[in-house]
Amino acid sequence: MSAYHPTNSWSFLNGMRIIDLSRLLPGPFATQCLADLGAEVIKIEEPKQGDPGRRLGKDMFARLNRNKRSLTLDLKSEEGKTVLRDLLSNADAVIESFRPGVMDRLGFGYDTVRAVNPAIVYCSLSGFGQTGPYRHRAGHDIDFLALSGYFAVPSQVRDKLARPKVRLSDYAGAMYGALSMAVAMGSAKISGQGQYLDVSITDAMVNWSSPLVRIAHDLCDGDPDRMSFVMPDNDIFETADGKHIAIGLFENKFWLVLAEMMAEEFPALSDPSYATNALRNQRKSEVHNLMSQMFASKPLAEWEQLFEPTDLPWAVVYQDMRLFDDPHLKERGMFGTLGTGDDQSFQAGYPTKFSAGLDEFQTAPPRKGADTDAILRGLGHDEAAIQAMRDAGVI
Repeated sequence: MSAYHPTNSWSFLNGMRIIDLSRLLPGPFATQCLADLGAEVIKIEEPKQGDPGRRLGKDMFARLNRNKRSLTLDLKSEEGKTVLRDLLSNADAVIESFRPGVMDRLGFGYDTVRAVNPAIVYCSLSGFGQTGPYRHRAGHDIDFLALSGYFAVPSQVRDKLARPKVRLSDYAGAMYGALSMAVAMGSAKISGQGQYLDVSITDAMVNWSSPLVRIAHDLCDGDPDRMSFVMPDNDIFETADGKHIAIGLFENKFWLVLAEMMAEEFPALSDPSYATNALRNQRKSEVHNLMSQMFASKPLAEWEQLFEPTDLPWAVVYQDMRLFDDPHLKERGMFGTLGTGDDQSFQAGYPTKFSAGLDEFQTAPPRKGADTDAILRGLGHDEAAIQAMRDAGVI
């Protein structure tokens, strides 16, 4: 096994080696999570271009690839295949994000790899999965969201079709991939037997969306007025200065607090016909219009000053760099940097706080091929052999 020793030495992933053949967002985010938690991740990149994610800019690449090592390898060459075979023979897991059949054509399908290493966990993370009529389709985040039913779930009284601000389905697939790999790797350590993981990004979003699609369209005929989870007092509202505030008054006690606070300026909030969640949901447009008028009466700063001393569930809608000055997020350690000079990159912290400690900011995202020589030396290649592979374009 690997001699890699991350600082998270309490983790059962410590000392486990993952070969990362994925690219762009879903696979790299999954392996970054596992690297944060103590695994050694060796990122395999094409010698000339590297991960296509690098072409999106240094900062975009950096948010998905900290705590990893980079090995450049031409997997179409026999020497490159030999190196990968050697790595896989002693690895705990491998993840790939190609369309179904690509790894088989390269000579590294699951059956082939399992014959070399029966204990390996092999994860295929793809848009539509390894089976089904869509398995060979090209696709990206927006396509997986569309197919999953995500857009069939209304969320606002004045609902409109708009894509999420982050690549939601990619992150969902990545998280299921990371969780499943961690469980399978732990099981393999006990049993000595690995397994194959078929993770579909579309399936991940279907898991999240489909229960609400059934409620919205089977039970409520697509009418938001009949959907209990579409609430007129749980939304985003524009303030007098064109900024926005979010408020969620799901518990009725919060509505009563707001109605009392604003009784002088907006007495209609205390109308008995709005006194309960059920009554407000019968008059969704009325309530939403009333709240829209209320929030449009003051600039955001005044609402912040008014709400800060209360227990109301509200939040400023950050639409700029103000996010990074938020005192709560700063105290939670959610922001950091890695590297120096031109290699310095902004990083978002791992969201779980472990009482045993977690150092997720260990090493900066690697330059393409930065660890190639060291990894090859670990496999027994001498300097002459490494230089010969470099001259031949294998690495």
